[in-house]
Amino acid sequence: MKKIIIRFNAPVILSFALLSLIALLLGNWTNGAATTQYFSVYRSSLADPLTYVRFFGHVLGHSGYDHYMGNMLLLLLVGPGLEEKYGSGTMVWMIALTALVTGLVNFIFFPALLGASGVVFMMIVLSSFTAARKGEIPVTLILVVIFYLGGEIMDGLFKQDNVSQIAHIVGGLCGLVFGFTVRRGRR
Repeated sequence: MKKIIIRFNAPVILSFALLSLIALLLGNWTNGAATTQYFSVYRSSLADPLTYVRFFGHVLGHSGYDHYMGNMLLLLLVGPGLEEKYGSGTMVWMIALTALVTGLVNFIFFPALLGASGVVFMMIVLSSFTAARKGEIPVTLILVVIFYLGGEIMDGLFKQDNVSQIAHIVGGLCGLVFGFTVRRGRR
């Protein structure tokens, strides 16, 4: 009988999910104070060092269990294949850059943001590039852009809810940029 081994297959993705869970629990334990202080981006003084922490930390914060689960299920579905294709170090940089860009856009133009949805949308769009060859644009990429990003643009124009469509759009655009610029074969 062959032995079954459990493998920590995507260290960046799994660590991200675990850190997000810790942030959620810490937020619950402090009645939201930790979430506001470290895991949300909002307009604050640039002289406050925590403002810069929040530019990145907001992707770990979630408003509740349902928000966390919605993001983590997609992250855990799409992320491991991307980490295998691009490598752990590249995934860290892609996540960090997406966090920074979505954080800055929301800091400048909108009142507040928290959650990993920008990172998740980056990964959804980036995953459309997994089978791409040089000089080709996959049909799956075109469909993802039309359905996901197009849907977010429409929702942003016509819906009034607490969902940050701009984070989804900016995350998706980051995925497009990464897909066209970061080329790496399977490891």
